[in-house]
Amino acid sequence: MAHIESFSTVGLDPRRKLAFWNDRASESFSPLVSEPEDIGDMTLAEVYSDAQIVRHSRSHVARTKDSMFFLHLQLEGESLNRQDGRESLLRAGDFTLCDSTRRYEIIFTGANRMLVLGIPNTTLRRQIGCPECLAAIPMSGGRGASGLLSQLLRKYWSEYHQGLNEQTGSRVAVAILDLIGAAYADLPQALADRSSLGTAHRIRIINFIEAHLNDPDLTPSRIAEACKMTPRYLHHLFSDQDETVARYILRRRLEACSRALQSGAQRGRTVTAIAFDYGFNSPTHFGRVFRAKFNVTPREYRREKIGQA
Repeated sequence: MAHIESFSTVGLDPRRKLAFWNDRASESFSPLVSEPEDIGDMTLAEVYSDAQIVRHSRSHVARTKDSMFFLHLQLEGESLNRQDGRESLLRAGDFTLCDSTRRYEIIFTGANRMLVLGIPNTTLRRQIGCPECLAAIPMSGGRGASGLLSQLLRKYWSEYHQGLNEQTGSRVAVAILDLIGAAYADLPQALADRSSLGTAHRIRIINFIEAHLNDPDLTPSRIAEACKMTPRYLHHLFSDQDETVARYILRRRLEACSRALQSGAQRGRTVTAIAFDYGFNSPTHFGRVFRAKFNVTPREYRREKIGQA
């Protein structure tokens, strides 16, 4: 995680509390992330409050420097989160998304604690095709993938305060993003109701890719066939994204390989075996594309991370 912060209204003059919350909750999170590049470039903050209303107004939107999504995870108490005409009542363990580029409102009904995970727009879109369509949809912290995500975030926060090392934290960040994708993939009806048909198709494509990264024959044509669409339409669905279908597949494979190469549990396996696990069928090609992304060879990367050639 790039930055971690806590703040509280305890001890403030009551006349200043509302302004404090509006300024801190609506403006301070975004600047914590500067020029996000890596998948782990997120922010995490724990916030405390008594009964308050936080409004992210038009003026706050206008001053927002970076396009961010915030995942609000309720730790204690309750909150009512509103955006785009929807609202979600969160109790301990539940979470929801909000979009910093549009107005939203959070009502704290009493004393509460909340974890706020800030995710750069481009990073979240690699996991969810249309995150703005999911704003203010309540996600249960008690079951399924959303429950696993809730547990992981709370456990991470606890471990961080006990001195979690940076390398472990970076790997946990990847797992958090993967679980976010899995949690929202469990909402097919919500997606159908609140997003376009094209967005629903794009999410199906991403889910298929994630499930078949180890297949060397995973090509746009095969994906289109499996998702019952033409290759031309498949490419059209990605035309407004920051990468093509092929580049998305390559990036996700390289990210998976990089995690395996820095894993102590994979020490006994060769670089080639790990590459083959994730759909690469040429060691030479794998070495070339890996170096292009990470600026070192796979063996150099492994040596840097765990001291193994």
